[in-house]
Amino acid sequence: MPSTALGFEPLTIAVFIVLAVAALLLDMFSHRHDKPIGMTDAILWSLFWVMVSLAFAGFLYWHQGASVASLFLTGYVLEKALSVDNLFVFIAIFAWFKVPGGYRHRILYWGIIGAIVFRGIFVALGTTLLTLGPWVEMLFAGVVAWTAVMMLKAGGDDDKEEEDYSQHLAYRFAQKLFPAWPKLYGHNFFVRREKLQVELTKPENQGLTLAQKGALFATPLFLCLVVIEVSDIMFAFDSVPAVIAVSREPLIVYSAMLFAILGLRTLYFLLEALKRYLVHLEKSVIVLLFYIAGKLALNASDHLFGHGISISPNTSLVIVLAVLVCGVIASFIFPEKEEENNQQPV
Repeated sequence: MPSTALGFEPLTIAVFIVLAVAALLLDMFSHRHDKPIGMTDAILWSLFWVMVSLAFAGFLYWHQGASVASLFLTGYVLEKALSVDNLFVFIAIFAWFKVPGGYRHRILYWGIIGAIVFRGIFVALGTTLLTLGPWVEMLFAGVVAWTAVMMLKAGGDDDKEEEDYSQHLAYRFAQKLFPAWPKLYGHNFFVRREKLQVELTKPENQGLTLAQKGALFATPLFLCLVVIEVSDIMFAFDSVPAVIAVSREPLIVYSAMLFAILGLRTLYFLLEALKRYLVHLEKSVIVLLFYIAGKLALNASDHLFGHGISISPNTSLVIVLAVLVCGVIASFIFPEKEEENNQQPV
């Protein structure tokens, strides 16, 4: 069959596009009400998104072969694992902005749309840069290893005082674009001046004033969204090279990342409930980052020196899954130290 510029037959690309668009539309019209997603719903939806991803992996296995399916699954699991740490950052941001649970899925939805767009840009740039030679791959290995070292040095920071996000670059940039209203206004990201002038007449808003200029005012929900979006973009600088280490085929890399991202909205609520139990999961993510950095360096050195040592896709998949399972099991076997730290007075 003829291949496209992406390295796959038109049928594979068509199935990916149809499945991705259908999944996005389903995600768009689900969880539309302003109420928190319960534990049961979060588990069921998370399992559903995993099944959708496995369905695409099954198609790749049938149409492209076991090797391509294994590469997709490895990239998918790796992106999912790396996203866990990013979701913990989102939990801290929501806590600082005091966003009610019912509004969080709305912010996450638009944040995930942005993540899908920027992942596509970064994947295109990353896979293009790798064609310049093995030294670029070695540079990517350094980026991934540096991320792992930074996470290792920051271990235990979750127990410290929350970051002041009012000093965040994204927060200050958003306030320069739009005047801000300091209170929530339903689930709106923006409020018109006329509506806020009515709000100023209420007793609970005495002392508040509006900026002299501006027809639209940003609410804390919009400021929170901007901070989350910028944080996710920074995270993509680390995660994209890691997933590219699995495969250089743009479609494999992007599809693995997209299907992993699609389930993040419900996974967030699941992790928020389980955060105090999964105390060693971040250590697993750090181990995986060191492994990926080593895999990138090994592959680059093979191109440079021809030593012939490589790691197969199936081996990578087994290693990624095994490390994550060890992190989950360790969290339940050795929870004492983290629990004691969480009980310390703030």
